Amino acid sequence: MPEPCDLPAHELGRMLRAGELTAAELAESALGRADAVEEHLFAFLTRTPGLAREQAALVDERLSAGEELPAGAGIPLAVKDVLTTKGIRTTAGSKILEPYVPPYDSTAWARLSAAGAVLMGKTNCDEFAMGSSNENSAYGPVHNPWDLGTVPGGSSGGSAAAVAAGEAVWGLGTDTGGSVRQPAALCGVVGLKPTYGRVSRYGLIAFASSLDHVGTFTRDVRDAATLLGAIAGHDPKDATSLPDPPADYTEDLDAGVRGLRVGVVADWLAMEGIQPAVRDAVGAAVERLAGLGAFVEEAALPHAEYALSAYYLIAPAECSSNLARYDGVRYGYRAPDGVDVMDMNMRTRGAGFGDEVKRRIMLGTYSLSAGYYDAYYGQAQKVRTLVIRDYEEAFARFDVLVSPTSPTTAFRLGEKTADPLAMYLCDVFTIPSDLSGTPAISIPCGLGEDGLPIGFQIMGRLTDERTVLRAAYALEQDLGFSSRPALIGALSG
Repeated sequence: MPEPCDLPAHELGRMLRAGELTAAELAESALGRADAVEEHLFAFLTRTPGLAREQAALVDERLSAGEELPAGAGIPLAVKDVLTTKGIRTTAGSKILEPYVPPYDSTAWARLSAAGAVLMGKTNCDEFAMGSSNENSAYGPVHNPWDLGTVPGGSSGGSAAAVAAGEAVWGLGTDTGGSVRQPAALCGVVGLKPTYGRVSRYGLIAFASSLDHVGTFTRDVRDAATLLGAIAGHDPKDATSLPDPPADYTEDLDAGVRGLRVGVVADWLAMEGIQPAVRDAVGAAVERLAGLGAFVEEAALPHAEYALSAYYLIAPAECSSNLARYDGVRYGYRAPDGVDVMDMNMRTRGAGFGDEVKRRIMLGTYSLSAGYYDAYYGQAQKVRTLVIRDYEEAFARFDVLVSPTSPTTAFRLGEKTADPLAMYLCDVFTIPSDLSGTPAISIPCGLGEDGLPIGFQIMGRLTDERTVLRAAYALEQDLGFSSRPALIGALSG
């Protein structure tokens, strides 16, 4: 019989309400798993076992009193360490925020806390969410629970690894260029990036404000729909928050894909550098969609090939602006022995920021500088507009677009750290939907020759998460993918 921490939340919720399991027992299952495997994975930067036990006990009290609780009540949750948690250290994976304890909660966590979710801790991440492998954390890399010698993907690799390993049942991450979907693919879990503005960014430590999305990690698609419903909805604290009220995204989840128009981004499947096993698994999944009654044809996103270049001008430009606040004056780390304010600023940033963050700040500052703004940043924004138009034209013909999530399975730790351009290419299939703000999901669709998971990406129209989730659920049920990291059993047994 599986441990409670290995079950999906919708099954756990049924058990909790039927009295077959208590929230305290579920919390202890997840905490015990973390005790057993965390030294090998390093998925968490801060663990909160005392708080988890308190929250679980409160859920049990409310259930015993016959209270009707939301679906998230009692569910162990991991939160990426870029989302603020009142009274709990929040570092963004950076030394410059190592001592920071925020005085307020992010909206996403506040809503889950109110729903009775049980916080397992804050997860390791690439510094300020800048990375594709989770090797840019100032505190050390996360290890993939499928193979400890490989990366979990980034920048939300800590949350993805925690859910894959059973240290949590649900996870929150952020997706700026693919940082929910890519680690979900590499860790064999479901990663959902909703429409830009669907989930409030209030309390999210900003990387690139026009690209940052709060996303989810779950065991299956039904859980993804449930978790999205718990955190979505208008927030007056976020000016970019969509005005839509909260919704039940599990509604019509099992409606199937018969008659659905599916566009396969053929150019991406033919791209140089994609592993044959990835191409084969994604092709087989497309055939399954056709077998389920979907109309499948090739789709084109002509300007997507320029999306990567545009992203690595727009995102660094925005991070250059957002990270200017870390100066050693207001909060976070301050370098000692500065002779004046400028010297203190330079020492603080020199010691507090890692190499990748410095690289992107310099690139962004350069692209925004006088004489280069129009040639670089301005042109990148024009490309972004073309990418958005490509999606609009494609969705005039198709209900969803599909592709690989990542061109490869998880690669070895250290394999690409010396070559930033090779690392950036890991996000080639995920960046376009961040530029366009469209919803997208990654679900596992098989294993490569190395035994590591392969991700299948489904993208939808703006605000149409329901169709994305419906297609993902139908394919997930047909695929029947149930593999879990065998290594976790060995480490925790």
